[in-house]
Amino acid sequence: MNKILILALSSLFAAPALASPTTYDIEPSHTYPRFSYNHLGYSTQLSRFNKTSGTVVLDSEARTGSVDIRIDMTSVDTGSTVFDEHIQGPDFLDTKQFPVATFKSRGVKFDGDKPVEVDGVLTIKGIAKPVTLKVTSFQRKFHPMLKRDAIGANATATIKRSEFNAGKHAPFVGDEVTLDIAVEANAP
Repeated sequence: MNKILILALSSLFAAPALASPTTYDIEPSHTYPRFSYNHLGYSTQLSRFNKTSGTVVLDSEARTGSVDIRIDMTSVDTGSTVFDEHIQGPDFLDTKQFPVATFKSRGVKFDGDKPVEVDGVLTIKGIAKPVTLKVTSFQRKFHPMLKRDAIGANATATIKRSEFNAGKHAPFVGDEVTLDIAVEANAP
């Protein structure tokens, strides 16, 4: 009887189990920041960056998380080698001086156990600006091929390229740039 009473009392005073955050490593073959802008009123041009790395830390139960992303700006892919080189020049991305852009979160807003916004700082060409990414889809589940926990999301934001010292030809070539990010990341 005493053993049962001791077990019952100890369970009352035991600290509740806390979910621990999981760190997910960005999957570079399924993570592509894309950007689009208006080109002289004729069309919306779509391009992307082919090399991205970083981590996402997520604790859905505690509703906390963080994002730390590095984008290799020399991996810009416009669909034209000539234009890739042009856009890497000093008037736009200036990749010789600033080969990497970063996004570091300052906070994550949740709806239930899913992130819906990520507030952070985007740094391009050494210029840091606050940016809020709207998460348009999010999934966390067991990866059937890798046999481990994985996450995937899509997020979007709009920035002004002139605020990052990349505004040549604005307003003829649109100053507003829409960022669309497809990201997948895996737990260890």
